[in-house]
Amino acid sequence: MIRKTTATMLDHAGLSARAIADQLGHANPSLTQDVYLGRQVTSTHAAAALETLRPTVPGHRRVGGPG
Repeated sequence: MIRKTTATMLDHAGLSARAIADQLGHANPSLTQDVYLGRQVTSTHAAAALETLRPTVPGHRRVGGPG
């Protein structure tokens, strides 16, 4: 779950698939994209619950809420 969360957060931050693959230690960005990126949210309730657990960075605002 931590690898998926990391990939998702980096994707939302605008990093390329190559940069995310490098961070996760993948040789090929296609693996990163196939396994960790591009999936749609299936439950907005679950997404909202997970969003409350996301750490905040001082001085940055969360998208869609205070931060």
